Amino acid sequence: MAEFTDTLTDKHIAFIAKQPVYFTATAAADGRINLSPKGYADSFRILSESRVAYLDLGGSGNETHAHLAAAQIDKGRITIMFCAFDRSALILRLYGRGRAVLPQDDEWEALAAHFTLLPGTRQIFVIDIDSVQTSCGWGVPMMELSRERDTLQKYHRQADPVLWVEKFQERTRSIDGLPTRPTDRFFAGEA
Repeated sequence: MAEFTDTLTDKHIAFIAKQPVYFTATAAADGRINLSPKGYADSFRILSESRVAYLDLGGSGNETHAHLAAAQIDKGRITIMFCAFDRSALILRLYGRGRAVLPQDDEWEALAAHFTLLPGTRQIFVIDIDSVQTSCGWGVPMMELSRERDTLQKYHRQADPVLWVEKFQERTRSIDGLPTRPTDRFFAGEA
């Protein structure tokens, strides 16, 4: 049976801390619904009982950014889902309103201080939570984490910083043609 709360509880926070993967879902008024898996367990932060954030690395698209920017009239709806893949079955969803914060934005420094910036960091998404839902998760298979993939970070670590910024400066449209704001700097991360 699903249970809803208005904010995160200590139990929710402990559950989130254990999950190596989470999923984000967004949609603009028209076009595709975007659903993305996110790894790098250290990329997610709980800022308060009603606000979370996650670090976003450059990849093949920027749909979440486009959807949240296009939906500012609707205040950028986003859902984040965590699933337990171990014996303690549970699904936890965060429903909220999100926005992208880029390195050139005024609040970047304060927000980035919560993270270890990874190679290829493009932006941080901040989500204000409207509600939290838990459900049984009994249909989710049990699996064990072998290891995180390092391919994306390795790709960014080997990139030429000038060419990387140029590449992402050119990516100003989503798959459905919605505008995005590109980052203006390259983060190599720690060696």
